[in-house]
Amino acid sequence: MGLLEEREAAARVRVEELRARMERVTAELADAEAVLERRVIARTELAEALAAGGEETQAPAAGVPEAPAVTGKAPAPVVGSVVPRWHEAATVDALAVDYRRIVGLVESGADDGEGISAKQLTAGLQLELVPAKVEGVRSKARRLAERGWLTASPSGRFTRRQPTGPARPRAGKRGGRDGG
Repeated sequence: MGLLEEREAAARVRVEELRARMERVTAELADAEAVLERRVIARTELAEALAAGGEETQAPAAGVPEAPAVTGKAPAPVVGSVVPRWHEAATVDALAVDYRRIVGLVESGADDGEGISAKQLTAGLQLELVPAKVEGVRSKARRLAERGWLTASPSGRFTRRQPTGPARPRAGKRGGRDGG
C-alpha cells in the first residue's frame, strides 16, 4: 500500500510540473500569436498602402461611417505607442493613427445613444471582418475607454466620452419654481 501511495504522490508531482510547463507554453504561445498577428496586419496594411498609392480604394460597409481622414500638423505618435490618459487639453493628435480613426468613427457614428460595436468599427476601418481583426479593434477601443477617450457600455458598444465636469446651467433659464 505504501508503494502505491509513493507512486501516486510521484504522479501528482509530475502532473503539477506538466501543468506549470503547459501554462508557461500557453502564455508564450499567446505572446507569439500576438506578434504574428501584428506582423501580418502590418504587412497587409503596407501592401494595401503601396497598391493604393496612398488613396483608399475600398468603399465602406453599408451603414457604417467611413473613418475620418487624419489631419493636423502634430507629428504622429509611433504605432504601438502607449495611449495617454484623456485630459481637458488633450486632442486626438496625441493618439496613434489607428486610435485616432477609432475615436473618429465613434464620434461620427450613431447618435442614438446605443454606440458602435467592435464589428462595426472593424468594418468602418475597412479591415477584414474576421475574429482576430474584430478582437484587435475591440482591444484598442477598450484601451481608449480605459484611458477616458471613449465610453464602453456593458453591452460592449462604444460611445463618445462622457463629460466629467460639472453641468453648466443653461443660458436664459432660471432654476426653482419661478424658472419654468
